[in-house]
Amino acid sequence: MIENISLAFQGIWAHKMRSMLTMLGIIIGIAAIISIVSTIKGTNEQIKQNLIGAGNNAVRIQLFQGDETYDFSWNPIPRGVPLVDEETRKAIEALDEVETAALYTTRGYAENIFYMNTSFNGQVFGVDSHYFDVYGYYIQWGRDFVDRDFKEFRKVVIIDQTAMKSLYPNDVNPVGTCIEFGGAPFTVIGVVDQASSFEPVINSMQDYSTYTQESSGMIFIPINSWCIPYQFDEPEQVVLKAVNTDAMTNAGNKTAEILNGRLSTISTQRISYKSENLLEQARNLQNLSASTNQQLIWIASISLLVGGIGVMNIMLVSVTERTREIGLKKAIGARKSRILWQFLTEAAVLTSLGGILGVLAGVVMARVISRIASTPTAISVPAAAIAVGFSMLIGVVFGLFPAVKASNLNPIDALRHE
Repeated sequence: MIENISLAFQGIWAHKMRSMLTMLGIIIGIAAIISIVSTIKGTNEQIKQNLIGAGNNAVRIQLFQGDETYDFSWNPIPRGVPLVDEETRKAIEALDEVETAALYTTRGYAENIFYMNTSFNGQVFGVDSHYFDVYGYYIQWGRDFVDRDFKEFRKVVIIDQTAMKSLYPNDVNPVGTCIEFGGAPFTVIGVVDQASSFEPVINSMQDYSTYTQESSGMIFIPINSWCIPYQFDEPEQVVLKAVNTDAMTNAGNKTAEILNGRLSTISTQRISYKSENLLEQARNLQNLSASTNQQLIWIASISLLVGGIGVMNIMLVSVTERTREIGLKKAIGARKSRILWQFLTEAAVLTSLGGILGVLAGVVMARVISRIASTPTAISVPAAAIAVGFSMLIGVVFGLFPAVKASNLNPIDALRHE
């Protein structure tokens, strides 16, 4: 085998231009496939990151009525849905897939929140002491909520950076100021920011509508004080931090099962807790372009077929050129299998070199496409290995006929060949 490989390299080197032109179809085909696969993988990773964020692994389990989230803005408190107690939260946190869990209530669009003459129309959350840990928030100015804030129903509030810019456009330090919330004065005790802030990559209007929403920021109050502006205690939602991205789906589903096991709602209400499946959303978005991507790969594969035909053609020429050599080898006792493997090895080496050069060209093409079109790419090592292996297979398949022809030559006729 080593001798055959050595002879193959000698033949390729002896006819450098011819060999390069023969490999060109393989190089172009492999390069096209590698660049397409890299772009597809990069786009899929972008979709996944845009939905999940940079390592957050946060999963929300919300109260639904049918297929819609239960909106407390105009709906009454549902019957048979108890408040989530600390024991239940600890049971959720004890799940193998869960790192930590928190309880919260929310309004997607806040009303009756003012600072001086400035109104706030962002999101408001009632949170427990674990909420900031789940989302990776840290206190930038001021302090965090403490146990007494919850036990004594204190009217205190923490705001994020966006809310601070919205309510305090003149760069005023908000800590210690009072905002009016539902007619009651709440004291700002802190400003939070996320430890690993993540912004989705926006390449089109579709991406913008998918990943972004208009918001004036977020305001957080102790969950025990939720009844002050909103009059009633509401059934909490749950947000948890999964141990890793792959565990998010199972963690959310198991948590929903625990919460639904505590419900005693009338079936006609169709009330239940459901987990948001971000991984499923990512897969759905990725599948939207799957058919187009497959078509591109098939089109690129046509050049591999053309390259294979070129390999067969050049190997037939090689057999014709080396007819006397084949006859001499058979005359001194070389078996048919020896001749067959020599030409098969030469074809496989030729296409394997083309495959390696194609992978390198594909990586360069992927980088160029990324720069020009602002499209994310991610080089797939398995795809590169498969591409080289597939190119070798092309050499074996298309080199088989010339190799069989060479091995079946009559030694006397071959020696007489001019």
